[in-house]
Amino acid sequence: MVKDSKPRRGSMAYYPRARARSIVARVRRWPKVNEVKPLGFAGYKVGMLHVFIVEDNPNSPFYGREVFKPVTLLECTPLIIVGVRAYTKTPYGLKTLSEVWSKELPKYIDRVVPVPKNFRDVESFVKQVKDEATEIRLIACTQPWRTGIGKKKPEVFEVAIGGDPEKALEYSIERLGSELKVDEVFKEGEYVDVIAVTKGKGLQGVVKRFGVKILPRWHKHRKGYRKIGSIGPTKPAVMFTTPRAGQMGFHQRTEYNKRILKIGTDPSEVNPKGGFKHYGIIRNQYVMVEGSVPGAIKRLVKLRSPIRLNVSVTNLKPQITYISTS
Repeated sequence: MVKDSKPRRGSMAYYPRARARSIVARVRRWPKVNEVKPLGFAGYKVGMLHVFIVEDNPNSPFYGREVFKPVTLLECTPLIIVGVRAYTKTPYGLKTLSEVWSKELPKYIDRVVPVPKNFRDVESFVKQVKDEATEIRLIACTQPWRTGIGKKKPEVFEVAIGGDPEKALEYSIERLGSELKVDEVFKEGEYVDVIAVTKGKGLQGVVKRFGVKILPRWHKHRKGYRKIGSIGPTKPAVMFTTPRAGQMGFHQRTEYNKRILKIGTDPSEVNPKGGFKHYGIIRNQYVMVEGSVPGAIKRLVKLRSPIRLNVSVTNLKPQITYISTS
């Protein structure tokens, strides 16, 4: 009889565990929101610290008391709305109708995408899509040159707009070429979904990748002890549930319902002496998210309006009593 046992640490819910296609995560789904507003934003991961807040959950045994919370900081430079793209719904999914780009583009946008000059007429774009468009999305561009991470090449991605398509089209045309700040999209106390690419750990064996138990080191295991005992039957095929060595990390992951504790405009409130390790100092607006966030430092993290939000959650502004900067 086996004296004790333990479950595997590696989940089978994410197969195949291949490397992500891009270091910038892709948002595959957007929630349905009646309000006309952008449904997402993005920021660069700075690091973690801890705060003390007054617990405002009535169901918590610590309600009304100060509690310790680990938080993650994201530096959120304003996004530049460089374009607008219209979609129509078909039996095969969304189909692009047309797009329009701003006449004034950032200096480094040509490093990412060559913008054709014939997509600059706003009036013809509106006439073409206003009757058939079912979804409007902004084409946003980050500004990494305003941070201290030493990067100039921006990330260009889409941000969906909630509400009626006609009103969303009007809103997007008004914001074309302007800057979008994070406090225009999210508020303190709201919940968001965090989407990012995790840290890459390269090729790993079954012990680290799946938590397989190390075999006793004696002569019967001369062929290896950091391995599985058997891969099982080979006909008709080896089961996909069999732990095997392979890629670990650098996978796109989504964490649901992370609370925004603070959206700050004064970086001196959180900057430690000498700056954050491996990042430096924050120079722009920042977002303080409760808990950990996937991804390495300096990696782009996307925030999305919650798609699985619990209806009993209240969006009260948190009362922060202490922020650690040591």
